[in-house]
Amino acid sequence: MNVKPYFSRKNLIAIALSTLYSFCLLLSGISIGAPTGVVNKNNPLALVAKGLGFQSVKAGITGYVTIALLGVYIVLFTLMFIYERNFASRNNMKWYNWKILVAQGVTLLLCLLLSIGLGFMIQIPAGKEAVSALGSFLGASILISLIIYGGLGALVFAICMLFVNLKDVNKPYKFFNVKKMPQLDDDEDRDVDVQASFSSTISTSVAPTTAVTASGVSLEGVTSSDSKTTKLEVEELSDREKVFPALSSIDVEYEGFVNDKFKTDDISLEDLAVRFRNYLAYTEHLYFSLDTIRIFISGFASSHFMILEGLSGTGKSSLPRYFAKFVSGKVIFIPVQATWRDKTNLLGYFNDFSRTYTESEFLKGLYESSYNPDQLYFFVLDEMNISRVEYYFADLLSTLEYPVDEWKLKIMQLPFNFVPPAMLEGGYVTIKDNSYFVGTCNKDDSSFSITDKVYDRAITLDFTNRNEAFAGEEQKEISLSASRLHALYEEAINNEEYKLTKEDYKKFNKIITFVYDEFDLAIGNRIINQIDKLVPVFLASGGKKDTILDFVLTRKVICKLEGHFEEYVKPALINLKALIRETYGEGAFIQSEKEINRLIKKL
Repeated sequence: MNVKPYFSRKNLIAIALSTLYSFCLLLSGISIGAPTGVVNKNNPLALVAKGLGFQSVKAGITGYVTIALLGVYIVLFTLMFIYERNFASRNNMKWYNWKILVAQGVTLLLCLLLSIGLGFMIQIPAGKEAVSALGSFLGASILISLIIYGGLGALVFAICMLFVNLKDVNKPYKFFNVKKMPQLDDDEDRDVDVQASFSSTISTSVAPTTAVTASGVSLEGVTSSDSKTTKLEVEELSDREKVFPALSSIDVEYEGFVNDKFKTDDISLEDLAVRFRNYLAYTEHLYFSLDTIRIFISGFASSHFMILEGLSGTGKSSLPRYFAKFVSGKVIFIPVQATWRDKTNLLGYFNDFSRTYTESEFLKGLYESSYNPDQLYFFVLDEMNISRVEYYFADLLSTLEYPVDEWKLKIMQLPFNFVPPAMLEGGYVTIKDNSYFVGTCNKDDSSFSITDKVYDRAITLDFTNRNEAFAGEEQKEISLSASRLHALYEEAINNEEYKLTKEDYKKFNKIITFVYDEFDLAIGNRIINQIDKLVPVFLASGGKKDTILDFVLTRKVICKLEGHFEEYVKPALINLKALIRETYGEGAFIQSEKEINRLIKKL
């Protein structure tokens, strides 16, 4: 359960103070009803009680048990009181809401009945004198404990005040003339930099304005004299269920609990590829080569972003959809629109008129994945190049370059004192490492070309041919958790048998160096890092080393030569093909040679 929203440092201080008072209460009870041999009957607390007019009372076992129970239930009531108050705040309820007041009243009554009430019920059979003695004992104990508690508090306050003033003795003392700034709880991760539309203190020099943006927040006609309007806006935005209705409903659905344990089957990467391919053929009548399935599964080990491009109707959209179904994951389809121009089209935006946040399916999927960190989530951007990818996807591309614990996207600037949905900390939505992003692209006149910046960050599969149908074997759907898939990836990457050898690097670097010398095309460290992860996982899936290196050379290097029509390009391509054959043997790099032949034909 997410505990953080309910207990802050201030709450813990209150719990500590109630615990301290409970100890004072117990000490007072022991001192006043002192049994022989344990505490001296003439101890200071007993003398104070006598001076206040309390008669010496023999508490007995019932008295000590009652006073101990009272101390315990004082702490428990403090816990429940804080929980109920903060529960009201988290659910946009006022603390004086009748339901909250009733809950607090019932809690207080139960605590009293289970402590003092229980003690009196035990004493009733012993007669009125026993009940009266217990009442006198409890009253004296509570009064003496309050005196001790107050005295200790005054002493601590005096020491702190002395220490603070001695430290700043030469500095001017200011108290009433200091403008106090609002304070946040230490454990609350909120932004204090509040945008104008959420502010309740507007400068008198600001004139009424109206500004509407897709993603920003504007101030509409507010002046220093328009305090009622400003107050109303702040109150409207204090209700998170109105501002974020869909995200709040997800909170209610999961009741604040994070499901971090997902059932998983014990399966190897090789079995996963074979069984998924048969599942597609037998159940969905979709046919892919085994190496295509291996690259699809292995690609997620080196990048959380994959591009599936090629002819329409070749199963680009179906592949991630049915993989999620096969492994009991979740898939969110987002049809990209030609009008998309920035991240608000993907993540949603704050609507200035309705005072609500327009929540996208993409945002809701990311938010829900935080509640299921061990379940695989696939976000499919269908026809992602119908608009320029750099316009709306740049923030996410950059974020995925950071360490995993920094995968966060800014949604909006939150107002001060606004309690957001539980998983929207500081106005950021977290991208969990169980989330994978797949973009499908068509190559036609209706779409934009994808830049090298995007290609470099993704694993790209090209669907140019329709595969022949075959009779697949019946396969049942499995359960595969994100943690199990990551463990399979790590196991393969760390396996020395699957890693590239020095000879492998030397041969591949020979090709890369030739491409750089002839075409002035350099390969960055990002691609090298992808190769170091992609190759071992592909081999663990049952593939061959030449096959995956051929794929990498085709999709990461040779494809970048598209659009070069200089005179030197054609002979350089012919020499490149010859070098590949010389290095790896004829027919070893089929995809690379096919791509080179296509480029030569265009020239």
